[in-house]
Amino acid sequence: MTRPQLLSAWAGHWTGSGTGVTVVLPPPGTVGSGEVRGGAPATREFALLDPTRLVDRVDAVVLSGGSAFGLSAADGVMGLLRERGQGFPTPAGPVPIVVGMSVFDSSVRSGPPGADDGRSAAHAALAGDPFGMGPVGAGTGTGTGAWRGRRDPGGVGWATRTMGGAEVAALVVVNAWGDVLDESGRPLFGGAEGPAPSGAGFGMQNTTVGVVLTNARLSKADCFLLAQSGHAGFARAIHPAHSRFDGDAVVALATGEVGTDVSLELVRAIAVDAMIAAVRAAVTTHP
Repeated sequence: MTRPQLLSAWAGHWTGSGTGVTVVLPPPGTVGSGEVRGGAPATREFALLDPTRLVDRVDAVVLSGGSAFGLSAADGVMGLLRERGQGFPTPAGPVPIVVGMSVFDSSVRSGPPGADDGRSAAHAALAGDPFGMGPVGAGTGTGTGAWRGRRDPGGVGWATRTMGGAEVAALVVVNAWGDVLDESGRPLFGGAEGPAPSGAGFGMQNTTVGVVLTNARLSKADCFLLAQSGHAGFARAIHPAHSRFDGDAVVALATGEVGTDVSLELVRAIAVDAMIAAVRAAVTTHP
C-alpha cells in the first residue's frame, strides 16, 4: 500500500517478529501536545506536552510494541535527528523532542524493539517507503476484544479528512481491551453470538495509541484540545475505551500551513471522524 502523505509529514514502519515500530516525523517547528486517558500507559516525554510547559515543538512521535521496554525505540530516532541537526536549540546543540507511546505485545517476553529498530522505522519514513495498514509496524502483535476473552484483530490504521481548508490525518495503533465497533455500534467481530463481556484475560496487555496531525495553525493549548478529540474518536469506535487496563494516549500535531482563520472546533470535529475511520481501518485491513 502506498504511504499516505500525512499532510507534509513522513511516516514509516519497522516490522519485526510479533512486534514493530511506527514513526511519524513532522516538519520542523511542528507544534504539539497530548493527553493520556488510559489507566496503564507506557509513554515518553508526555510531561513536556502539557500546555503549561516551555517547549511547544515535537520532532518525532514513536509508536512501538514491547510495552515500557519498547520505549527505547525512541532513542534511535533521537540519535538520527541529532545527526541531522534537528531539535530544540540549546547552547550545547539541538535536542530532538521525541515522544514515545508503546503497546503491550509478546515481545515483552521474547525481545522488544530497541533503538536500532526505531532508527530503521525513521529511515523508512525519510525514504518514503510504502506505509501499510493492519498488522505491520507497531500494530504487528496487537489484538482486540480481550474483555470477551477473545483475540480479535488489531493493527495500524490511518485516515484523512478535509473541510473548510483544514486537513486532518489520524494514525492509530489499536490493541484495545474492548471491541472495535461498526457504524451501527455493534462489534466488528463476534457480534451478538460472541462470548459475553467477562473481563477475561490479563487486563494490562492492551493499549490504543494515536497521532492526530493537522495543517492548521494551532497553539500548544489548541493541540491539547485536538488530542482530546482524538480520544473522542477512540470512545466512538471502541467499547469500552479508556479502561484501567488500557494505556490509551493521543498526541496532536499542527504544522501551521493553513492560517488562523480555520476554526479550531471545525478541526476538532473532523479529527474525531478521521480517528474513527482510522481505528476501523486498523482492524479490517489485511496484508
